Amino acid sequence: MAAKNNNPKGILLILVAMMVFSVQDSIMKYIYNFASLYEVYLIRTLVSLVIILIFLKLTKKPIVFKTKYPLLTSIRVILFFFGFSSFYISLTIMPLATATALFFVTPFLITIFASFFLKEYIGVRRWSAVVVGFIGVYIILNPDFSDFDYLSLTPILCAFCYSLSMIIIKKTSDKDSVYTQTFTFYLGAIVISSIFYLFIGDGQYNTTKHPAAEFIFREWFANLEVSMLLMIATGVTASAAFLLLFTAYSVASPSVVSPFEYSILLWSTLSGWIFFEEIPGLNTFIGMFIIVSAGIYIFMREKAKDQTIVTEKPLR
Repeated sequence: MAAKNNNPKGILLILVAMMVFSVQDSIMKYIYNFASLYEVYLIRTLVSLVIILIFLKLTKKPIVFKTKYPLLTSIRVILFFFGFSSFYISLTIMPLATATALFFVTPFLITIFASFFLKEYIGVRRWSAVVVGFIGVYIILNPDFSDFDYLSLTPILCAFCYSLSMIIIKKTSDKDSVYTQTFTFYLGAIVISSIFYLFIGDGQYNTTKHPAAEFIFREWFANLEVSMLLMIATGVTASAAFLLLFTAYSVASPSVVSPFEYSILLWSTLSGWIFFEEIPGLNTFIGMFIIVSAGIYIFMREKAKDQTIVTEKPLR
């Protein structure tokens, strides 16, 4: 692994990776109108797996599928799979920028979980930043509890699952490489998606007109002439973004490059505006600002305390 000293290159790679992730999210938001979620998940994962294998073969890196932590890895795969399922479901009912902003409660949740599960010391300043961050979430959600759509919490559910999976990775990364961890997720996602195909792939449960329910239960492979290239594109963009992100964290200091992951909020806002005519409300922009400020403050405090709880791993 290269020395972590090329921060300008790392920042550039992060910015490009976040742009590519926003492209993938935009495709997912567009494709939900005529494809099934787990159909997309299956094709996306197969394509990503092939691309990563080709990359490792060309770069002569070891290809290791077997994990040293089968139980923890299985839990992580399930958390990751259903976590991002909830994020993609959220795209059916809310603007892209809003869903992305809510996902960035991840640093606050990782901080909380690290305190309870890893016994990391978290000072009062970071706890205060966590509280402020959740105030930003409340402002974005702007809940009317008399008529609250609980599906608007799905990006937060994604962040919850993702944060727990990151805590598990902190336990398993001493023996499992980042590529092994990726392979185990890909294989697990293929298995879980295939199980969904056996039970709901014929569309028999697609009985309501709610966009989230249709996205989950729509018949598989019914619109391949429209959806196949887009599903392949999700796999290409996902693997490209992963490689860019991992390279960025390999060549640069995580504490320097990690705040630039928030650039995806800009890309998501632009994508939502250009492709879906979505213009976030003032409360969303205010909440975004609070969440980003609190998250960056946590990064700064970790650097000051020489801890790498949140900054060690990518947030996306």
